[in-house]
Amino acid sequence: MAPFIYLASQSPRRSQLLDQLGVPHQLLLPDAQEDAESLEQVLPNEAPTAYVQRVTQLKLDAALQRLKRRGLPAAPVLCSDTTVAYGRQIFGKPVDPDDALHILQALSGRTHRVLTAVALGTARKRSQALAISRVTFAALTPQQLRAYVAGGEPMGKAGAYAVQGRAAGFISHLSGSYSGIMGLPLYETAELLRTWGFKV
Repeated sequence: MAPFIYLASQSPRRSQLLDQLGVPHQLLLPDAQEDAESLEQVLPNEAPTAYVQRVTQLKLDAALQRLKRRGLPAAPVLCSDTTVAYGRQIFGKPVDPDDALHILQALSGRTHRVLTAVALGTARKRSQALAISRVTFAALTPQQLRAYVAGGEPMGKAGAYAVQGRAAGFISHLSGSYSGIMGLPLYETAELLRTWGFKV
């Protein structure tokens, strides 16, 4: 077993969370010509669980090809994807501030799910885990929403918010994996790594 894993994610939070587990890792980031965002397209009538698991596997496929192309030392690759869902409606990363406002208006005063899938794999073997959490937003005023969007925090975040940021002040109830809502569920990730022989 390799003494480390590759983390195929541009999220600094996922790297910090792996550090929290004490897992040695190296970043395996996309090449400039890779269209990483296109992997996150939602298929017609796709359920949130199916979506997040499919996207995570696509990310792993792309990362394993990247590893081979670069001729890097062999080691397992970890990928993760997080999506926010209300019913069957999937809320990805907002395309612009107006979209962020629209998403947050839809979540205001309601309970939504945050689904984070994790995949660990090599060319010959792969494993996957899923964490589903529930988050309840208080009813937010238009002024609160506009001020939050104006601060820029929603951009690049699934569901247009960061649980570890200012949006924490909007959350009246949370059940599930806090780290999963951040982007990498630590319990599920640790369990995956243990099954691969890592001491976590």
